[in-house]
Amino acid sequence: MKLLLTNIKTLLQTRENPPKKVCGEEMSQLPSINNAWLLIEDEKIIDYGEMKSLPEIEGFKPIDCTGKIVMPAWCDSHTHIVYAGNREQEFVDRIKGLSYQQIAEKGGGIVNSAKKLQQTSEKELYKQSAKRLEEVMKLGTAAIEIKSGYGLTTDAEAKMLRVAKKLEKNYPVTVKTTFLGAHAVPTEYKENKEKYIDLICEEMLPHIAKENLAEYVDVFCEDGYFSVAETERILNEAKKYDLIPKIHVNQFNAIGGIALGVKHNALSVDHLEVLTDDDLQALKNSETMPVALPSCSYFLSIPYTPGRQLIDAGLPLALATDYNPGSTPSGNMNFVVATACIKMRLTPEEAINAATINGAYAMGISDTHGTITKGKSASVIVTKAVPSYGYLPYSFGSNLIDSVIINGKII
Repeated sequence: MKLLLTNIKTLLQTRENPPKKVCGEEMSQLPSINNAWLLIEDEKIIDYGEMKSLPEIEGFKPIDCTGKIVMPAWCDSHTHIVYAGNREQEFVDRIKGLSYQQIAEKGGGIVNSAKKLQQTSEKELYKQSAKRLEEVMKLGTAAIEIKSGYGLTTDAEAKMLRVAKKLEKNYPVTVKTTFLGAHAVPTEYKENKEKYIDLICEEMLPHIAKENLAEYVDVFCEDGYFSVAETERILNEAKKYDLIPKIHVNQFNAIGGIALGVKHNALSVDHLEVLTDDDLQALKNSETMPVALPSCSYFLSIPYTPGRQLIDAGLPLALATDYNPGSTPSGNMNFVVATACIKMRLTPEEAINAATINGAYAMGISDTHGTITKGKSASVIVTKAVPSYGYLPYSFGSNLIDSVIINGKII
């Protein structure tokens, strides 16, 4: 199908030769064209420019975008969208005063989700997950990373990743999969964590690799979960299977996980609600992308990632949802972008860069997503008529999306 979008009020993130990522002051730059057109054919962006330079084009479906903004679709680089059931009772428990850690200690949290998932058939798990994926696609997400981690057995972890692969096969969205067996320690291993790590290293990783179920490996490197030394053991083992690290660090405590991630050439280090000067120094001159998850901070009432500090230090920043049943039951990237502006003091330009070009980098798809560039995936958001792109985070409670095109298909 050939689509021609015309009379676009502002075409955002237009880059002829885009960098892989943008850092520091570069994040305040959002190249754009006013009164623009965009040509899409099949799954690719073919051409674009100012309306006054629109050439003769035949055989297209016209889409009039008068008063509307067109921009790259969101790249959500951190989700746990494949899960079973929900944890609304824990939400109520937190309102009543229990902390996230206290809920986990009494059998809630990740272990609770794992129990539900183990008891859920693959068919039912797919059905629940597909519904969530369809929702986030309508909210403008065209590329999504999906982690395992709610299985905590070899069979259940593999089941999660098979569902993620099936979602990619059945929907136009781009999916990247991450093995997160080290998300929590199952109840039966509470007194012998090392034995569970043995299971991850000696059984889970070889199985995941043999079935080609993941490209990335993740570990929840945090007090009460996996130490820096334990994380390093898992990363070293994963390296044998060419799995690239993308790790959870500094959600509640700074224990050295960021430096470890950089040491192992992690594609991203995610959460960073707690950040030290040593962490900043470790990230400088590295290729590792810091990823903030502001809707997690919103939902858990914990500090927000100091995004302003990261950017002012000359570093890049990506934004993602952390969509999961316990700490962020939402995959709305529009809310993430708005919250980054409202609570983390990012400008609209910085937040949009963080959720597009840098989000693409954080999931290894810079060559195909994140910018309006000839030859890249035809995955764009068409907004409703709005005054400017600054209105998108400003009017955070409104759905300002008119339509979404993913890989050339109108959603």
